[in-house]
Parts: sequence; structure tokens; C-alpha cells
Amino acid sequence: MERRMKLRRHILENRYLYLMILPAMIFMVIFRYLPMGGLLIAFKNYSFRQGIWNSPWVGLRHFAFIFTQNLDFLNILRNTLVINLLKLAFYFPAPIILALMINDVKSIKFKRSIQTAIYLPYFISWVVFGTIVIQFLSPSTGVVNRVIAFFGGEPVFFMAKSEYIWAIVVLTEIWKSAGWGTIMYLAALTSIDPELYQAAKIDGANHLQCVWHISLPGISDTIVVLLLLQIGQMMDVGFDQMYVLAKPIVYDVGDVLSTYIFRVGVGQAQFSQTAAIGLFQSAVGLVLIALANFISNKLYEKNLW
Repeated sequence: MERRMKLRRHILENRYLYLMILPAMIFMVIFRYLPMGGLLIAFKNYSFRQGIWNSPWVGLRHFAFIFTQNLDFLNILRNTLVINLLKLAFYFPAPIILALMINDVKSIKFKRSIQTAIYLPYFISWVVFGTIVIQFLSPSTGVVNRVIAFFGGEPVFFMAKSEYIWAIVVLTEIWKSAGWGTIMYLAALTSIDPELYQAAKIDGANHLQCVWHISLPGISDTIVVLLLLQIGQMMDVGFDQMYVLAKPIVYDVGDVLSTYIFRVGVGQAQFSQTAAIGLFQSAVGLVLIALANFISNKLYEKNLW
């Protein structure tokens, strides 16, 4: 009884905060938790006519099929992992480096101008942004190929060459999203006591030493949290980006789990098979983030939970 009274008092005292998060909670319930009931079709031979509940059970047959007989699955799994590892190696450090560089800018107006310029692409949809990238790389009218032709080279059809797709995906991700990621790191950098830098300089530390021993440790909590979240998404490459940039001619390196699920599940009505792939994707992501969180907690005593 006393516990209930405390809970009721706590809710009343913080009612406006709970009202603020209510839309987000409703969104999560409707679009994240309720659709989980549809995962049943991964274990059934689903058909529209019979519906989810009346479709016959097939157990793990769809999982066995995608691992043993679906020749495309191993290729798209490889593409997904390689692209995410490349993003982890090249995209993840980009916002940190940008934040450290912007933090050293003394002019407030110039700093704000840089921030606006680099995070503005984040608000452009991948449909528009991808079209801009394709136009930039066009073999006939693209700026990049015009520069190549100016120096005597032959035009390159970048979007039709498999060897360029992974680089294009990573570089466009940096171009579009790295600026937005700097906001979180800049916010973390502002919380560092300026007196630490002054004391370090008095002791003879140079700029790089200040960055290494003060700035990076000061934002280490933010880095760990975002790194763990990035690892948790290791099985998921953004659908919008890959759908716009990767055409059928480069599916050998550009087809990933999200685009394959859409193309086969919606286009070919293979709902049960793609539901099994989606469940596998989510399960591996959960295991990865839990394992990374455990290791981070043991080694650095920093974790998500």
C-alpha cells in the first residue's frame, strides 16, 4: 500500500514529464511491439487466405531453407556485414573527429556556420540525396567524371561498377549523417571543465596531448554508448540508402538483408521466408549488442544497462 502511494505521488509530481514521453511510448507500442506478433509467420506457411492464425505450422523449415538452400542468403549476409564493418571503421570515427575540430574553432559565428553546413544533409531524404549522388557520379554529366576527363582520363560508370559500391555507400553515409552525429559529441565536449585544459597547458601539454588525455576521456561515455548502438545495428544496413544507390546490376555487392527482405517478401510474396530472415537479423543484433555491452562493462566499466 505504501509503495502504491509513493508511485502515485511520483507520477503526480512528474505528470508533465510523463505526458511528454507519452507520444513516444504510444509510437513504440504501435509500431515496435504490436508488429512482433507477426513473427509467427516465420514458423508457418503463411497465406493470405488462411491468415496468420490458421496458416499451417512448419516449425523451423524456413530457417533451414535460408541457411542450406537459399544461395542468395549467404551473399547478402556477407554484403550486410562487410558494409557495416566498413561503416564502423570509417563512418563511426568521422563525427568524433569533426566534433574535436569544430570544438577548437574560436569564432562562434564561423563555428555555427560550419555546424549548419555539415548537418544540413541529414535532413534531406535518401531519395533526394541519392539522386544528387547519382548525378554527381554520372558518366556523361557528372562533376566527378568531368574532372576525370579534364585530366585526360576516361569516364567511369561508378554506379554500375561493383568495385565502387561499398566505397560510395560509406562515403555518402559520412557526407549525409556525420554532421548530425557531431552534435552529440559537441554537447559532451561542452561539459568538460575548461580549467583542465588550462592546467594541462601550464604543465607543458601540447594540443594533441590535451585532446588525447582530456577531450577523448571526457566524451568516452558518449563514444561507448554510440559504439554499442552501432554494433547492435551490425545486421541492418539502411534500407533507403541501399534501395536508392544499389541497382540490380550491382546486387552481387549491393544487395543487403533489408533490400532483399523487401524485394522477396513484398515483390514475390515470400512472407514466411523473409520473416524468418528478419527474425534471424534481430536475434543476431540482440546477441551482438548484449555481448558488446558485457565486454565494455568488464573492460571499461561503461555500459548501456
